[in-house]
Amino acid sequence: QVQLVESGGGLVQAGGSLRLSCAASGSIFSINTMDWHRQAPGKQRELVATITSGGYTNYLDSVKGRFTISRDNAKNTVYLQMNSLKPEDTAVYYCQVMVITTARSQYYIWGQGTQVTVSS
Repeated sequence: QVQLVESGGGLVQAGGSLRLSCAASGSIFSINTMDWHRQAPGKQRELVATITSGGYTNYLDSVKGRFTISRDNAKNTVYLQMNSLKPEDTAVYYCQVMVITTARSQYYIWGQGTQVTVSS
């Protein structure tokens, strides 16, 4: 079984920074893509950033140049560095990873979510 634990959310003023972390643990053989998603109140969940096992990254247009996704494969951890935060970035942020277990099962798993609130 594989679990994800997120950390790093909180309250910050506009223009500030936060760094989110998401660590996977359990019966992991390897991890493919690692993503960050967010969901604001009354809105659909949206994909914010993706990083592949090879390090290729992609971002939601509204966060390009402000957010940076990275990963530490040795720690099975993905990060989201968020700079120049805006009130519209307020949301619950979720990580999602595609994991291959030691039993060679492959599936997506979600983190529990962490609240990010940006005050104006």
